[in-house]
Amino acid sequence: MVEAIAVSKSFGPTVALADVSFSVGVGEIVGFLGPNGAGKTTTMRILTGFLPASGGEARIAGFDVFEHPMEVKRRVGYLPESPPLYPELTVGEYLHFVGELRGLSGRACTLRIGAVMEQTGLKGWEGRVLGSLSKGYRQRVGLAQALIHDPPVLILDEPTSGLDPTQMVGIRALIRDLATTHTVILSTHVLSEVEALCPRAVVIGRGRVLAQGTLAELKAKAKRGTWTLIEVQGIGAAALAEAEGVDQVEPIPQSLESDGWASYRVTSRGDVREALIRRVQEAKGRVRAVEARQPALEEAFVDIVGEEGVTQGRAATAGPVA
Repeated sequence: MVEAIAVSKSFGPTVALADVSFSVGVGEIVGFLGPNGAGKTTTMRILTGFLPASGGEARIAGFDVFEHPMEVKRRVGYLPESPPLYPELTVGEYLHFVGELRGLSGRACTLRIGAVMEQTGLKGWEGRVLGSLSKGYRQRVGLAQALIHDPPVLILDEPTSGLDPTQMVGIRALIRDLATTHTVILSTHVLSEVEALCPRAVVIGRGRVLAQGTLAELKAKAKRGTWTLIEVQGIGAAALAEAEGVDQVEPIPQSLESDGWASYRVTSRGDVREALIRRVQEAKGRVRAVEARQPALEEAFVDIVGEEGVTQGRAATAGPVA
């Protein structure tokens, strides 16, 4: 449904994107993840036809963004980080204006406005002036304008930026509902947002795709890797370390119980749960629990992007490269 092939963009001597390639299938919700200044917004603007690329190809629903821009715009709903609202208009007036821009008129426009207001939790708010709305409700109006022409693809750029926790929960729930009927690209630097909404993610840093895959695949790229928690009785760290594939065994502080049960963190080169159980049995010990644990997405993100990329992202200022 969405495909970017070696997309590049330069602003004079500054390279914002270099050979960015990824794809999003029908009905997927994919996180586009990176620190501030990584190139996320530039990519979104190119995919939606708001910004020309310097090189490469981009297609939406089979249409080339550069050769068939109007066909692409008919199939894409775009929510930029700052929704394009007119503060002096009411919600109803604004959505009617956007509907007419999208080619809707008369009863068809009225019915569609009612549908998207219902869908985005704005029913009954048509008379409210946009300038009087909280940021959370302005985001809802932004989503409504992106949905007004019923596009199959939604591209959302930092949809929860600047929201308070309550507003954030509401917008995330709304996006989750929209993802059941749309293909969604969600651009963000908020890792918890990706974990809450996206089964798969593309990680971009310094204008390049650094990694992409399921969240489990991305977490597996953390330098510490997968580790195993094991609770045992009658066997210590040194004996557990003799199990095949085990690299290191670390006691978990304050886990020793009065009856001899203790917990250990086991790092390894793969899944060693069966090997650990065999080793405990050989030592005539007992196992109460054994569980493979993955590193947090935050750990994987830092390892993929690198400390330098994270630092650059935090220091990035507003500008054409975002």
